[in-house]
Amino acid sequence: MLSMKKILNLYKEIGETPLERLNRFRKESPKYLSEKMSYVGRLDPMAEGVLLAVVGGENKNREEYLNMDKEYKFEALLGIKSDTYDTLGLSEFVNNKELNKEQIVAGLNKFIGERKQKYPMFSSKTINGVPLFEIAKSSLGGGATKCDDIKERPEREIEIYKAKILEFKKIKLGKLEKEILNKIDLVKGDFRQNETIKKWKKIFNSHRKKEFSTFKAKIKCSSGTYVRSIIDEIGENLGCGAITLNIKRTKIGNYNINNSKK
Repeated sequence: MLSMKKILNLYKEIGETPLERLNRFRKESPKYLSEKMSYVGRLDPMAEGVLLAVVGGENKNREEYLNMDKEYKFEALLGIKSDTYDTLGLSEFVNNKELNKEQIVAGLNKFIGERKQKYPMFSSKTINGVPLFEIAKSSLGGGATKCDDIKERPEREIEIYKAKILEFKKIKLGKLEKEILNKIDLVKGDFRQNETIKKWKKIFNSHRKKEFSTFKAKIKCSSGTYVRSIIDEIGENLGCGAITLNIKRTKIGNYNINNSKK
């Protein structure tokens, strides 16, 4: 019996890892159980959207799909930062300074064009065979790895082709509590969830009645771009910190979220 040769456009849900999404697909479609499958490009546990998977003989063309441009929609919260640049990290309050839409637009537009981007410490990129997230955990846990390793993060050339603000609003932080904690609960495995939730509850207890700025945007970018890193840098540039509340990958090349299998 000949092996299949095809590309699948799957929808990865919040809380799933790419591997968990593949396993769920195999369970729902038993005819793929004996087929070699691999996903093309990662999505963080807190991100959702288009995840391509190559099946059987199509695995030999995997690199072609890896290099495709991407499109994302995302929402960011200003005034808070975390070590993962999203809500799954160890978060801390920075400030809830007054900002307006024009400042956010200007902050995002600075990233349009070619630039070098360092890989986030909490990513699967390796240094001497060791994933960056393992180095980060070792540093935080008081292990032998030194925080100086953070300065040695590898970087790559990326390009942001387009960026557009879709919405800007102020919101009391307490209104985000249920959403944030529920999403953290969706993540399986060891992602420091207990410590993360403790940090968030401390922030909510101290600042729930304060107003914070949020914005939604979409970007088209080259392969390998970390959206959460861009948001972290925007927060740093504005002097207030920023994290991603959610990221949705809407397109990889010509593969659209509207045709993704949920």
